[in-house]
Amino acid sequence: MDTLQARTDRPLYVDLDGTLIRSDLLWESLFLFARQNPLQAWRLFGWLLAGKSVLKHELAAGIEVDPATWPYREEVVETLRAERETGRTIVLATAANERLAQGVADHLGLFDRVIASNRDENLSAERKLDRIAAERAGAPFDYIGNSRDDLCLFDAAEGVTVVQPDRAAARWHRESARASRLIQGEGNLPRALLKAMRPHQWMKNLLLFVPIVLNHEYVDVPMVLAGMLAFVCFSMAASSVYIFNDLLDLAADRRHGTKRRRPFASGQVPIPIGVAAGVGLFVAAFGLSLLLPIEFTAVLGIYLVLTTAYSFALKRMLLIDVLTLAGLYTLRILAGAASADTVGSFWLLAFSLFFFFSLALVKRYVELAEFGEGASRRTTGRGYVPADLDTLAQAGMASGFASVLVLALYIDSAEIRQLQAHPYLIWPLCPLVLYIIVRIWVLAKRNEMHDDPVVFILRDWRSQIMVGLGALLFLAAAYA
Repeated sequence: MDTLQARTDRPLYVDLDGTLIRSDLLWESLFLFARQNPLQAWRLFGWLLAGKSVLKHELAAGIEVDPATWPYREEVVETLRAERETGRTIVLATAANERLAQGVADHLGLFDRVIASNRDENLSAERKLDRIAAERAGAPFDYIGNSRDDLCLFDAAEGVTVVQPDRAAARWHRESARASRLIQGEGNLPRALLKAMRPHQWMKNLLLFVPIVLNHEYVDVPMVLAGMLAFVCFSMAASSVYIFNDLLDLAADRRHGTKRRRPFASGQVPIPIGVAAGVGLFVAAFGLSLLLPIEFTAVLGIYLVLTTAYSFALKRMLLIDVLTLAGLYTLRILAGAASADTVGSFWLLAFSLFFFFSLALVKRYVELAEFGEGASRRTTGRGYVPADLDTLAQAGMASGFASVLVLALYIDSAEIRQLQAHPYLIWPLCPLVLYIIVRIWVLAKRNEMHDDPVVFILRDWRSQIMVGLGALLFLAAAYA
């Protein structure tokens, strides 16, 4: 019979990656290193060739980490606290690098000692078992783990707790003749992965249809089908970017009030699955784009280059970040024109640049306001501080008004007279756009804007009414 005294006499060895935390510190370190040292990424290949232990050691030495932000499994932590209260010896036994492991141990204060990988040894699977066996000299011990690498430790341990197991560990738990405790993970992986792809953001790609609609080509079936395929390509490419952007932003997201619940930041989706999904979406997007004019593939390539640069560097640069965001929205319109093999209007591109620059400034304003007075460039991962709020608001309103001015000049231009039978009927569009812009900024100043502003416009019923009225005005001007 396994009494309390018997258990407390046996030390408890606890795995870290996937067990104590809902993540893997090697993958975390890779993306954190890429974020903090992008120009040093080439060194990863040499470290990997030198061995996994060297890679882990160099990554741990090259990054700044905050162990308090890791996604800990609360049920495991509570189990360890209860065991600690009985006076039991608890050891953190992990294949993670010793510097990172010690940081976790210091933060939690639950471990008597740490055994972990160093530059010369990758302490996983049998190597970890050998180290524990040498310490115990044949005496029993208990173990908490989660993966295939832990199977040999499960077989050797007296008491076993299996935490959110992979296939191999789950099969061991089902088929082993020995009793073992199971701590099952929370959440639905497919649903969390879909959330990480941010399908609600795909609505932004409706901008690809704007050139088709404004040129009155919405009854041209081949052109509409080309627009739909372009929409799919951009949506997959955007989801790929969102995934890698989230992986690069793990540390900053975990310090944010709401972003810390994102699938990767919270550990709901393992990083390797995210990497596979991101690469798959990227390849599929480019493969399908080859069915469209080569100009569309070129614009899609520019979009991905810009978004990659944005993820690595541009998003932390003052004003360059919002100019890039505005440019990415405008690229969608250019991509729509390229997919339909039409030419983008100068007026449309000018309006788009000013309008989306205003919305990009709304996005930054809201993010900065949510961080509060203690926000800094380090905590937000952006180039702004609270003192910039008024400047952002003033620039955003001015840019929004400039977009309406461009619209007014377009309505009075010779170009629109070639497309519309009664262009004067479009004049009410100016106050409709003013309403949308000013309302968004009023809500942002009230701290009532919590969505991406473009997504907000597509979801908000008042904005939808304004957009619908604008569409009716264009139809009336063309066919009245």
